[in-house]
Amino acid sequence: MRLLYSTGIAIYYLAVRLAGLFSAKARSWHYGRHSLFDKLEEVFTAHYAAEDPAPVVWFHCASLGEFEQGKPVIEAFRKQHPSASILLTFFSPSGYNHRLQNDFVDHVFYLPIDTIRNARRFVRITRPAMAIFVKYEFWFNYLNELFKHNIPVFTISAIFRPDQHFFKWYGGWARTHLRKIRLIFVQDEESAELLRMVEINNSLVGGDTRFDRVAEIRQHQTVFPLIEEFISGCRVVVAGSTWPPDELLLHELSRHTDEKVKFIVAPHEIGETHLKELTARLGSSAICYSKAGDAEISSKRFLIVDSIGMLSQLYRYATITYVGGGFGVGIHNTLEAATWSKPVFFGPNYHRFREAREMVAEGAAFSISDAGSFVLLATRLLNDPAHLRDVSARAGNYVTERTGATQRIMEAVTLQTGNNRA
Repeated sequence: MRLLYSTGIAIYYLAVRLAGLFSAKARSWHYGRHSLFDKLEEVFTAHYAAEDPAPVVWFHCASLGEFEQGKPVIEAFRKQHPSASILLTFFSPSGYNHRLQNDFVDHVFYLPIDTIRNARRFVRITRPAMAIFVKYEFWFNYLNELFKHNIPVFTISAIFRPDQHFFKWYGGWARTHLRKIRLIFVQDEESAELLRMVEINNSLVGGDTRFDRVAEIRQHQTVFPLIEEFISGCRVVVAGSTWPPDELLLHELSRHTDEKVKFIVAPHEIGETHLKELTARLGSSAICYSKAGDAEISSKRFLIVDSIGMLSQLYRYATITYVGGGFGVGIHNTLEAATWSKPVFFGPNYHRFREAREMVAEGAAFSISDAGSFVLLATRLLNDPAHLRDVSARAGNYVTERTGATQRIMEAVTLQTGNNRA
């Protein structure tokens, strides 16, 4: 079975190389791994040549989303074990390209593709004291190599579904790897029950570390004087990670509200072409954030955020929020809005996201399918202070009641690994 798995990995690698002829992301994925083992050898040879080398703790995330989920645990680990050397690996470019912002880790690399040879070389070079994988990452050759060296392995913020291969008749080989993981921290009881049904009893309901992440964002408020000037005395709709169908709905809402309702829109794509199309559609009522400092913005209704990294803090200025993507493959991060105790709107494609389903059920968020339903629900909130306070409180409480996963994970990991240096 391992041979079949490794063959599949090799085929995948060849497919990515071919895709690199047409896709910049695939090229980045491939060329980012160029001379990777030479770089690893250089860094860790020097590390272990020290008189008293620090233990290496390896965290692995697939991409940026998983990194946001793992970040609270990595930061907590750094605080609890300041002398440890933290190695962070990514599978995809979207996570790896944010490496310069991660001053709480020591080394950031792409993960070499999961072949038997690569896994053996990687573990030999880095010699981790423990390994922590985030959410969906189960690379079986790496796991097998870690198990062979008795290196403790943990998985955090995992979610399991009945349709995954672990729970099929052919999933026995994969299940043997799950049983050897020291602890699998799952987000919910449903995942733990699925594992118990196939005699995997090493899981613990730890919760979702993203709630800790967004709660932390709320504790570190950033002031934007230009934003505050733009919204002064107005009710505000903050829309994040929007796509064209979302932006059409926002434009329609603006037609059914007065000048005392303003819109801050942070598109998912901020390329020049899309920004030109968006500003042309909105007309003279819109201005880009990068150009607003030299303009009279009090008369504008739309402020288009053409900078990266602001959105999670901008939600705090909102009366209501809108999260994009729900008219495409799926919505973006709703928790960043809810943590500020703000009502959340999104499109109909949200059912894959547990937090969105739960917020809708609890009356903290609203799914809309067309402009009419959006205008009806949004204007009621904007014009009914009592209703707004109720929904806002529900959104904030939803996040607050689910924090604490990081602490639970750290306590359990400490118990499992004892008082070693890591």
